[in-house]
Amino acid sequence: MNWSIDLAPLLPLPIVWALAIISALLAIVLLVRRARGAVLRAAALAAMIAALLNPTLREEEREALANVAIVVLDESTSQKLSSRPEQTAAIKADIDAKFAKIPNLTIKYVTAGQPGEQTAGGTNLFTDLNAALSDTAPDRIAGVLFITDGQVHDVPKAASALGFDAPIHSLLTGAPGEFDRRVEIIEAPKYGLVGQTRPIKFAVRETGKSASGPAPGPVTLKVRREGRPDETVRAEIGRSVSVDMPFPHTGQNIVEIELDPTPGELTPANNRVVIAAEGVRENLRVLLVSGEPHAGERTWRNLLKSDAAVDLVHFTILRPPEKQDGTPINQLSLIAFPTRELFSEKIKDFDLIIFDRYEHKGILQLLYYDNIARYVDEHGGALLIAAGDDYANAFSIYRTPLASVLPGAPTGRVIEAPFRAKITAMGQKHPVTKGLPGSISTQTADASKEPNWGRWFRQAEVRAERGEVVMSGAEDKPLLILDRKGKGRVALLTSDHAWLWARGYDGGGPHTDLLRRLSHWLMKEPDLEEERLLASARGLKLTIERRSMLDTVGPVKLMAPGGEISTIDLQPVPSESGVWRSAIDVKIPGLYKAETPATSGTLTAVANAGIEDPREMSEVTATDEKMKPIADATGGGVFWTRSTGLLSAATSVAVDVPRISMMSNAKVMAGSGWLGLRDREAFLTRGVKLTPMFTGLAALSALLALIALAWWREGR
Repeated sequence: MNWSIDLAPLLPLPIVWALAIISALLAIVLLVRRARGAVLRAAALAAMIAALLNPTLREEEREALANVAIVVLDESTSQKLSSRPEQTAAIKADIDAKFAKIPNLTIKYVTAGQPGEQTAGGTNLFTDLNAALSDTAPDRIAGVLFITDGQVHDVPKAASALGFDAPIHSLLTGAPGEFDRRVEIIEAPKYGLVGQTRPIKFAVRETGKSASGPAPGPVTLKVRREGRPDETVRAEIGRSVSVDMPFPHTGQNIVEIELDPTPGELTPANNRVVIAAEGVRENLRVLLVSGEPHAGERTWRNLLKSDAAVDLVHFTILRPPEKQDGTPINQLSLIAFPTRELFSEKIKDFDLIIFDRYEHKGILQLLYYDNIARYVDEHGGALLIAAGDDYANAFSIYRTPLASVLPGAPTGRVIEAPFRAKITAMGQKHPVTKGLPGSISTQTADASKEPNWGRWFRQAEVRAERGEVVMSGAEDKPLLILDRKGKGRVALLTSDHAWLWARGYDGGGPHTDLLRRLSHWLMKEPDLEEERLLASARGLKLTIERRSMLDTVGPVKLMAPGGEISTIDLQPVPSESGVWRSAIDVKIPGLYKAETPATSGTLTAVANAGIEDPREMSEVTATDEKMKPIADATGGGVFWTRSTGLLSAATSVAVDVPRISMMSNAKVMAGSGWLGLRDREAFLTRGVKLTPMFTGLAALSALLALIALAWWREGR
């Protein structure tokens, strides 16, 4: 039971206090003048004030609530180093035993510091603590104990930000003065132009002093680049060093820097860093030659001009050479067609040449066609023929030396009938046509069903002599043929009605996706390679993926950072045609290299497996500096739990944990060898009984009696 007195004034409290002051003054005057009945009159005034205050005796039935002690277990990556896991377990066992001796105390454990997809980098113990306290009343928290190495990255700057009033204590794992070296990246590129290099600035940082290692001096590092032998670099501790990062290809380029381990350092896990940067090409140069003005010409031009990565040079032949009307040449064209400059002197400057409805009518000499063929075969150029009925007549571009690189021979027939383009079985695997919007997948539906695209009405019949037919058209004849010729690539589109998709005729179609993929495949965009090996890593889980036009693929040879070689068998992905994938767990962090043979040569891929959170491993030595400000602000303390000689073998760890005491009103909650928890004295009220003390008939009777006694005293 708990007793208290409540007041429920009959008048506003300021009026009651005013009357009380006036009554007190009157009583003082009467007492000073020694008037008869002064004491009785003062008692009557006091009774009147007591009646106006209306006191009530409050009797409560209370149930005491247990204090709550929060124990935050730091399970970040740095807490897994050395013997810290065993030390953490020993600390937890010791405080469990101490807590068991304290009555009316509930323990709540919070696991914190684990990396996640939505969490910020580093060790964020207070973030996890706040999330775990959503179901705990702040007035029941007796204190918070952190079991950590002290490397905490979200410590509040003020105690008011905690949301509760309780001491913060830290029980530190590790030991003071630990020694460690690490590689710190000062400046690194995020992208670079293919074929160029950009600098990487880094430094070797040292924490503590090695007891068994050599005196500080030059250290040795290894720099690993894709496709190059390892390079050895010497560096001074704390002094920045610069190395070049090459960009041999588009996409992700990786450089690894590894510091030789030093005897006595805490961990070699942060002795290596990996820099990944995107390789980008300079603007690609495209030459578009339209044989005559037509509706599809603008489609090609608009598509290529809309791509910021493409520099377009476009010529349209407005007047065929066979037309003779006596008009001077200088009055027939805005710009003379620079055939010799384009197809002889500067042909190698172009990444792609497109002939759009072009006929051989003497505009180009046969020598220039031969130059284009060698440009593709020997110099790795790209050629696209966007043909129509022009490809089937006697002036077809196939009737030139260019035929040596073209994958389809015309039969001389033009099919003029409505049809819908379809993706072939090979096209379902090829990245140019795979998954085009509106297509029918051979994996999920009837391949003979026409896709949801608009119709075309004209197609030149060809006989595919080599390459891969990825799209078919009227009468299932080849519509789009892709081929690798020598070092270059060639594409043949046998219809000039792609512009109908652009106009939205009959529902339109994916003209932008198709034509952009086609042009970028010709220009050797890595993401559109049909034979490709990919490797990616998340932590120490490595995923290897193979894309191929073949029905089966062979195993992948995987080389680990230490030189160990293993073989990985890939499994087909049912939902994706032409894709094989496998995921494996690797043991050590580092740069992994995968290789597998392919029809186009050996395919390689690299991936960096290792710590997902670089900030977490940038500082691994135990410290008391980060937790001390918040501990001091809340009256708590920071304690080293490992001392020289207290730690034995990993199987039996001895720790020195402070004595734990419950305290009520103290402001200082920590001292030498002890830490305190605040006794919150929280309770739950089960019932309340109110008893009036001075009201109604009792108050009136007392008041009348005192007044009567005062009159009687004055009358004597």
